[in-house]
Amino acid sequence: MNSIGEECTELKKKYDDCFNSWFSDKFLRGNNDDSICADIFKVYQDCVKNAMKQQNIDFKEIDKDVLGTENENRPPGSS
Repeated sequence: MNSIGEECTELKKKYDDCFNSWFSDKFLRGNNDDSICADIFKVYQDCVKNAMKQQNIDFKEIDKDVLGTENENRPPGSS
């Protein structure tokens, strides 16, 4: 799957590869130190945030808790 911003897709692939490797090689063997992918995640996260700003996507809407609230089954914007 591509990232929200076309310019972030390669970073997403690098992070996904790192995460999948960490998960199978470390986490499933009891090592939960996920710092190995932290640097690439930060770069990818910054790219996604920038892409969201360019597309006028409001960060507050992304972080809003919906599950388990009265808004869970409502379409976005119908609060």
